[in-house]
Amino acid sequence: MLDKILCIDDDPITLMLCRKVVEKVEFAKEIITVNNGEEAIHYFDRLFEEKKGNGEVAYPKLVLLDLNMPVMDGWEFLESYITKDYQNVFDSTRFIVLSSSIDPYDINRSKTYPVIGFLSKPVTKEMLENLKTQFP
Repeated sequence: MLDKILCIDDDPITLMLCRKVVEKVEFAKEIITVNNGEEAIHYFDRLFEEKKGNGEVAYPKLVLLDLNMPVMDGWEFLESYITKDYQNVFDSTRFIVLSSSIDPYDINRSKTYPVIGFLSKPVTKEMLENLKTQFP
C-alpha cells in the first residue's frame, strides 16, 4: 500500500470517484486531490520546502493526472514539475495520465515526460488493481 496518491483533475465527480476507488482497493493510506496543475505545483512546492527544512518528507509515489484543465493543464504541470527539477527531488513519484480521450498524439507526447501509463477515464477498480502490482 502506498502512503500517498495525488489526483489532479478539475472535475469534482472524477476526484470523488478517484478517492472512492483508491480507498476500495486499499491502494493508498492517503489520497490528496487538487483541481488543476497550478494547485498541484503549489502542493509540490510546499513539500519541497518541508524537505529542505527537515530532509525527509512523505510525498506521493503516484500521481493520477488529467490533461485538460483550466488554470494550468496537465502538460503545463509536467513542464513546471520538470523545470523545478522535482523529478530528482521526488524521485519515486510516477505519473499516470487519465484522459477522457485516447489521442495517439497525447500518448506519444506523454512518453517525453516521467509518465508510466496513459489510461482512459474513469478510474476503475480493475485499473487500480493492475497498477498495484507496479507499486510494491
